[in-house]
Amino acid sequence: MNIALWIASGLLAAVFLMAGLGKALRPIPALQEQMRWVTPERVTAVRTLAWLEVLGAVGVILPWATGVAPVLTPVAAVGLAITQVGAIPLHVRLGEGKSLPVNVVLLTLAVFVAVGRFAAL
Repeated sequence: MNIALWIASGLLAAVFLMAGLGKALRPIPALQEQMRWVTPERVTAVRTLAWLEVLGAVGVILPWATGVAPVLTPVAAVGLAITQVGAIPLHVRLGEGKSLPVNVVLLTLAVFVAVGRFAAL
C-alpha cells in the first residue's frame, strides 16, 4: 500500500507542479489562449490558484518524506482534491468535457493519498 501511495503522490506532485508553475509564470494573455476561464478580472485568482497548486504538489511529498509535520501530506492531498471538485463543474459549464477524465483521475488520486496517509498517521 505504501508503494501505491508514493506512486499516487508522485503523480499528483508532478501534474500539479507543472500546472501550477504554468499558471504562475506564464503571461495572462498566453493563459487566456489556452484556458477560457482566465480573464483579466481573474488574474489574482489565477495566480493564487497557481501557487496553491505548487504548494499542494510540494505538500504531498515533502512532509511525509522528511517526517517533518507529516500530517501536512494528507492535508495537502485534501486541498488538491478540493481544486478538482471546483474544476469539474467549471469544465462542465464551459463545455470542456475532454478535461473531465483527467480531473476525475486527479480527484481519485488525491482522495486515495488523503485517506491512505491519514490512516497511516
